[in-house]
Amino acid sequence: MQRWIWAQGWKELRDIQEAAISPVREGMRDVILSASTASGKTEAAFLPICSRLAEGADGSVRAIYVGPLKALINDQFQRLEGLCEGLGIPVHRWHGDVSQGHKSRLLKSPGGILLITPESLEALFVRQGPALKGLLSGLEHVVIDELHAFIGTERGCQLQSLLHRLELLLRRKVARVGLSATLGNMALAADFLRPGAGRDVLLLASPAGGGELRLQLRGYRTQEPDAQRLSAAAEAEGALLAEDERTEDVHAIAAHLFQALRGTHNLVFANSRQNVECYADLLRQMCEQSQLPNEFFPHHGNLSKELREEAEAALKARQRPVSLVCTTTLEMGIDVGSVQSVAQVGVAPSVASLRQRLGRSGRKGGPATLRIYHQEPELTDKSPLPDQLRVRLVQSVAMVELLLAGWCEPPSATAFHFSTLVQQVLSLIAQHGGVKAAEVYSALCQQGPFARVSPEDFVRFLRGLGRAELLDQSNDGTLLLGRVGERIVNHYSFYAAFASPEEFRLVTVGRTLGSMPIDQPLFVGMFLIFGGTRWKVLSVHSEEKVVELEPAPMGRVPRFDSGAVGSVHDQIRERMRLLYVSEQVPRYLDARAQDLLKEGRDTFHRWRLAERGVVSSGGSVYLFPWMGDAVLHTLELQFHALGMPAEVQGPVILVPGTQAGVEEALRGFVAAGPARAEALTAEVENLAIEKHDAFVEASLLARDYAARHLDVQGAWQAAQRLTQSGGGNTASLLPE
Repeated sequence: MQRWIWAQGWKELRDIQEAAISPVREGMRDVILSASTASGKTEAAFLPICSRLAEGADGSVRAIYVGPLKALINDQFQRLEGLCEGLGIPVHRWHGDVSQGHKSRLLKSPGGILLITPESLEALFVRQGPALKGLLSGLEHVVIDELHAFIGTERGCQLQSLLHRLELLLRRKVARVGLSATLGNMALAADFLRPGAGRDVLLLASPAGGGELRLQLRGYRTQEPDAQRLSAAAEAEGALLAEDERTEDVHAIAAHLFQALRGTHNLVFANSRQNVECYADLLRQMCEQSQLPNEFFPHHGNLSKELREEAEAALKARQRPVSLVCTTTLEMGIDVGSVQSVAQVGVAPSVASLRQRLGRSGRKGGPATLRIYHQEPELTDKSPLPDQLRVRLVQSVAMVELLLAGWCEPPSATAFHFSTLVQQVLSLIAQHGGVKAAEVYSALCQQGPFARVSPEDFVRFLRGLGRAELLDQSNDGTLLLGRVGERIVNHYSFYAAFASPEEFRLVTVGRTLGSMPIDQPLFVGMFLIFGGTRWKVLSVHSEEKVVELEPAPMGRVPRFDSGAVGSVHDQIRERMRLLYVSEQVPRYLDARAQDLLKEGRDTFHRWRLAERGVVSSGGSVYLFPWMGDAVLHTLELQFHALGMPAEVQGPVILVPGTQAGVEEALRGFVAAGPARAEALTAEVENLAIEKHDAFVEASLLARDYAARHLDVQGAWQAAQRLTQSGGGNTASLLPE
């Protein structure tokens, strides 16, 4: 290992790499390594692991690396191959894109390091069964990359269960190493890494970072498309093209991106896949109009693996200027080299996400550069109060302020994860051919990651699976797969804890471009923008779910998803309130953003929202709890239970009716004490959100929903403050 370090030309190890040597190499305890992006966390884990592995013999996989993305595993595979090349340590990868030949060679001659996704690890349990113990008998380390991406998710709960089942199989503990650049609460992350024993996890955080940051938030007012340009386009083409329906602010943002990024290497995070295609198309057009080779390429989950890898390789090669317009696909640690800057279009999903994105810039000692583009609607006499307050802009500023203060959202660990428990019960039965109910409860709940599930709830849970024919029970009490359970386990989609929508495959001249949701209206002759290029639909094969395309001069961006939307934390709303009452103007706002912030503050002061949290106008009442989405959603459901159709609008709750009636309801909430969370879920139309929720007994599903999305204690406290703050005179909603 020392020779490898010398060959790299390193003059010293980074602080996180030095700190990790002893505890990781000893392999006696769990460790979390937290450091900024590109700080060498992978080497911090694997330099000591490889040093340990070089001293022993193979015959078993000795270290497992678990990554959230196949692309990240492919990237780390190349890095670890170079690291292990001179040590004689084999490196293997195992996911859906790896050939069966490579997998067979590992099964015949196991050894070294295995890089794998949670889904493929699940498949090993189900398909290898008893043989898995021999494959992993000498396992010493499990490394979990991008730890924050798993915490609080169904996939993360699946991973916790798999790691616990792994140790049950081996009848011993295996040292776990978690890697992350974004952990809002190290103690909660430790509890995730080793459920029930987080206090024993060694936490190593690097103080490095805090280099120069260049930051600008640019404001734009959303305007209707220019009538003159639309008329000219209609005359030239004989019909209105889809791209000409874009508002002027979209064109203005694209123009600034083109001007600022052209000739360099950058990442543009556009939140939704629609936005990615929209801006990639506009920027490509600008390159063509300037008679330049295209520098801007889309990158999102619906594009084919080949197109994504081509874009990544072009950015990493540095042979020509390349900027990628992307979603969260490039938020993780896939190595695309250092980029000059990062752009964010719209409000980021979270402060943690913004920190991850910013970490992609400034890796080579230069300044990190972040440009944020924010759109706000023009105000009219019908503009709702949230628009007048410019709440989206203020939220963006609040998130930047918290980012600069070093804060990000702590992980959530409140859910029961019944959907994933369904999967794990079926997987355990498939692995062993049959298990006793007490053994399942002991393995998954009593000692495992589903510790919040009581014995009584587990009995109800199993009975529900029996009624749905997922399970059968033999005369001796052994649980077996039922008719429906067998069908689920034997389907290729079983190994993922999350649901994947059915999609059409888009092809041209035999090449797959990617996919799009199956609920899209598709017909021969329609035009699409996909992969940053314009296409015409030649044919639609419904049974095979294949759409053939050919290049076209026009196109329309298809619908994909609603984009990256995160649950807003209490801290963000509190920082928004402080921004409204402050007179300071952040120096990173451009002139238009400053004007928008002033408009929002003027509205805030005109309504005297610093002193009161309840105001009314036009037959509706507006509540300002200045709390996170869990509190607002809880209050919303409490009003619905009274027959008052409340609606959450950003940081505001809109309740039709009189102010006196709303205040009376709030006083009732306070007098009754914190609500029963599960009772409130009766107002929720669809509790079945996760993949296997349809098989979960209704009362358990209600409990899971309440644990994930509601905060009854916070809502009760917010109701107290709202009743104490009082209301006041009504006012007009006309903008100044």
